This record gives sequence, C-alpha cells and structure tokens, in this order.
Amino acid sequence: MERQIMWASHEEPGLEYLHLLQLPDSIVADSIILGVHEQQPFRIHYEIHCTPQWRLQDVHVNLLNGPSQSLHLFVDDEGTWTTEGGEGIPSLQGCLDVDISATPFTNTLPIRRLAVQPRSVATLSMAYIVLPQMQVEVTEQRYTCLDVAPAGGRYLFESLQDGIVSFSAELPIDDDGLVLDYPGLFRRVGNR
Repeated sequence: MERQIMWASHEEPGLEYLHLLQLPDSIVADSIILGVHEQQPFRIHYEIHCTPQWRLQDVHVNLLNGPSQSLHLFVDDEGTWTTEGGEGIPSLQGCLDVDISATPFTNTLPIRRLAVQPRSVATLSMAYIVLPQMQVEVTEQRYTCLDVAPAGGRYLFESLQDGIVSFSAELPIDDDGLVLDYPGLFRRVGNR
C-alpha cells in the first residue's frame, strides 16, 4: 500500500499532506501540517513507524517554525515509552497508541490495530501530543465500530474525561482505515 492523502481544516486555515507507505516489515507515515493556532501560523513535520500489524513503534514530531522543537518517542508492545536518549516516560505507561491533535491520521492507528467488529467497543489510554505547543499528556478515548463494509466503515470516536464523554464524532473511513471526514475539524481534499 502507498497512499498520498490531504486533509483541510474546517475551522482555522490549515492543510495536511500525508504520505503513507506499507513495506514488508513496517508502515511509515510521513506528513507535513500547515496550520494556524491563536492567529499564529505553524508548520509541523511528523513521522510515525508501526509494525505491519499497526503497532506503534515510534513517533517523531518537529515544529518547523519559531524556536525549533522536537519530540522523538519510542514505545514497546507493553506500552513502555522512552525518549530518544533512552529515558523512561512513566506518565505514558500503558499507552499503545499516539494521538496528534492536528491530524485525523492518528485515528487510523487504533482502528487498524484493533480491527474491531461492528458494535464492538474499545477504550484506550492514548499518548496525546498537543500541537503546536508540543505537550504530551495521557487521554482516554473510546472507539465504537458502527459499520464495516468493503469500501470502508464508520466509527464513533469519544474523548473521555473522568469516564464522561467530553467530545464525540462519527468518523467515516475508507477501506484503508483513513478518515474521510472529521466533523468540525478535518475533511479529505486529496486522495491517491
């Protein structure tokens, strides 16, 4: 599989270009995001590496404007996170997936990794990267498979705070598990 996808932001000006490549031994997502936060433009580059089963291995995020900032985080199969220098990150223990705030792509990771059947529900702890602030925190998210078809499907995404839904969106996906429309946030504008 090799895909080139673009999403536009619904609210603020913004655009993402994602190149997704599935190799025999890994999956690589390489993306550039142009966006605006509090009337300030920003540029972000991220690269994500996964196993062929969509298990996250590492995420590298670079803020390309202003004072250069970079995060390069690694995770193993048990959800143990480390920095590029090998330091442990206990606060992220148990998180198997990453959610980057400025992209709909990271919703694909748990959708593909779990491959749940219709009406199945999965509640996950996520390593959430807030952009452009480059802050990492843990969030709880729930994915409910609403429908699966050869051409894609639909998932209900819910962000939880203390077990209570603080945000929800129905996400239509294509046959590769990539979001077509994220109501109020992102919409697909290019596809190959």
